[in-house]
Amino acid sequence: MVIYVRSDGPEYTVDATVGDSVMAAAVRNGIPGIVAECGGNQSCATCHVWVREEFAALVGPPGDLEEDLLDLGVTERRDTSRLSCQIRLTSELDGLTVDIPPEQP
Repeated sequence: MVIYVRSDGPEYTVDATVGDSVMAAAVRNGIPGIVAECGGNQSCATCHVWVREEFAALVGPPGDLEEDLLDLGVTERRDTSRLSCQIRLTSELDGLTVDIPPEQP
């Protein structure tokens, strides 16, 4: 299960499969705000999310290319910013909660 929270309040809970990316689960379930222009190929930043603090260590830090995309492509970078296409779901991430920024690039 992944919980997506929009900046304007709505919260969406979706069932997701271990191995799915957070982006793929969002797109498959029509979650607004996860644009995913590149389809998960790590070449844009339109699937940017803020991982909730309680999950940050489990999700881990972004890789080098992801860091570059986050630096260049997001409007409000935070310590827990990640590209949702780069977060693979595991059983430990059941209940993962991510916030969707108000505007994607």
